[in-house]
Amino acid sequence: MEFSLLGPISVTSGSGELSLGPAKRRSVLALLLLQPNTTVPLEQLIDSLWEDEPPEHARTVVQGHVSRLRATLAAGGAEAYGIELATHGSAYLLRLPEELIDAHRFGELVALARPEAAPGDAVPLLREALGLWRGPALTGTVTSPPFAAAAHALEERRLSAVEALARAYGALGEQEQAAALLYSAAVNHPLREGLIAALMRALFRTGRQSDALEWYHRTRRLLSEELGVDPGERLRAAYEEILRAEATDGGRKAAEPARGGQGAAAGEPAFHVKHRSDAPSTEGGRPGTAAGAEPVRGKTGTAPRLLPRPPARFLGREGQLSALTEALADRTTGESPLAVVAGPAGVGKTACAVQWAHLHAGAFPDGQLFADLRGFGEGDEAAPAEILRDFLQALGMPPERVPTSAQAASALFRSLVADRRLLVVLDNARSSAQVRPLLPGGPHCATVVTSRSRLDGLVATDCARPVGLQALGHEEGAALLGAMLGSERVAEDPAAARELVDLCDGLPLALRAAAAQLTARPRWRLARLASALRDERRRLTLLSAEDTGIAAALRMSVARLSADDARLLRALANSPDGHLNASAAAALAGYDQERTQDALERLADMHLVDEEATDVYTISTLTQLFARDEGGDGARRGERDDGTEPGGRGGRPDGGAG
Repeated sequence: MEFSLLGPISVTSGSGELSLGPAKRRSVLALLLLQPNTTVPLEQLIDSLWEDEPPEHARTVVQGHVSRLRATLAAGGAEAYGIELATHGSAYLLRLPEELIDAHRFGELVALARPEAAPGDAVPLLREALGLWRGPALTGTVTSPPFAAAAHALEERRLSAVEALARAYGALGEQEQAAALLYSAAVNHPLREGLIAALMRALFRTGRQSDALEWYHRTRRLLSEELGVDPGERLRAAYEEILRAEATDGGRKAAEPARGGQGAAAGEPAFHVKHRSDAPSTEGGRPGTAAGAEPVRGKTGTAPRLLPRPPARFLGREGQLSALTEALADRTTGESPLAVVAGPAGVGKTACAVQWAHLHAGAFPDGQLFADLRGFGEGDEAAPAEILRDFLQALGMPPERVPTSAQAASALFRSLVADRRLLVVLDNARSSAQVRPLLPGGPHCATVVTSRSRLDGLVATDCARPVGLQALGHEEGAALLGAMLGSERVAEDPAAARELVDLCDGLPLALRAAAAQLTARPRWRLARLASALRDERRRLTLLSAEDTGIAAALRMSVARLSADDARLLRALANSPDGHLNASAAAALAGYDQERTQDALERLADMHLVDEEATDVYTISTLTQLFARDEGGDGARRGERDDGTEPGGRGGRPDGGAG
């Protein structure tokens, strides 16, 4: 059971999220969670729940909410987790292990991080801590001063963690990462002087002197206009430090590319954030825009931010994140850079792309667009015209001005963003043809595409840079289990953790499903689940959590195959060790060798088999199990359909995890 304060107030048990009822009941729970294992007087609850004079029956109302909460927690299995909501005279006590509260885990992770002494260790700790946040703290509570003060205190802790993470990135020489992280926070907290000062230094160290100084002058004006004060010591010190450095060496040292920007042209930092005032004014237009052109802004006047929330407990993938940074910093083609994150179902493609997008959101001040192309989801894939309509409206285009044809809408989209710094994330693409109309124009935008297919067409015609995602190794897989279950539980039996990684084929989606099984069964040791997963008849069922699981993910891939390719996959599943060449595959399937070779290439493109070496193909254990159990059904459906591609079944298989 988990309790969430860092976002909407919620309680999640093994059976899902519990229904907590109205705002006052959620507020009672929140106040008890803010003071766990401590008696909270009834009078304090009443004072916090009513901003004005409480009603005469306030005590009865609070008692009723406590009674309902007690029943809700009991129904969710609170006793098994050591949770008790007790009454002590005219006070209440919520007794529970504090690690079940996300705010407590956040504090522990931040306390463990040492950004200056051990920045390499601090980065994953702080990223995991910040990943616990799902929105503004204490969302869903009443709007009284005590809750506002508590939410403000939690937000201050979050910002301190952001600043600590930026310091860790800076200590590692990853100034671009630090600047992107601080930029997003500074936009939302423009009067936090320490944050702005840190952003100024990070920008200066990446060679963006003008951006750094502009942030100072912008903040100075805001402080004067809104608070009637001058900049404080920290902000002035950062400003003077930059001026002195420029006077000493002309900023040459700061202009050197930071580590992590290898893909930029020599002397030009990757993802240079160019503010509007950097560009000259054009007569008849707004400063920094062409005459009559309007900057890209949504209906609210702000840049569109359509990214999903950052993936929870994202770990590792440093090499792939760096490869994305290098690929999307490459401006040598003169076109908008494009990267394709490809890999098998459940390997975490979406999570990797979204994580990178959040890390670098600050480098794209004109906004971030996201769309699920449903290439391997329920029903039909998303039509380009549908996605373009959503994009154009998010960019502020009135619905009546959006062209009806995909070709015209695509041209308008490219024209509208040609001079802007925009990030586009296209998730779950099926084909290159589906993606091409959605690519932005101009060199300052960047696009990340995820797919189970390699999308070689985009590599050939659009200079896409492929970024392959492989299964996790033992160490990374065990770390993911530790992040989901707690490091102590995994450390109890490292051998069982390694076996679980093997039984899950190192796929993050399967490992997360396994962790969900263990979370719902807190008394189980890892070895007990490993023993259950050894039964190949039950493995796919156990590696599922509601509508998410490896079987559902594979089902969507197999559903996109032709009848012939589905039959070949089923034949390959009967290979004793999962290794074979084209001749052996042809013999198993009863096809001629040329036909088999073409089919193997298509299966490899879909990451259903892997070409380990020339003419040596492998099929993973989980894919074998699925193809034996259900793949044959898909092939037989294909036979009845006379070779046409069967349609997809079920919901989005991987919950956005790729």
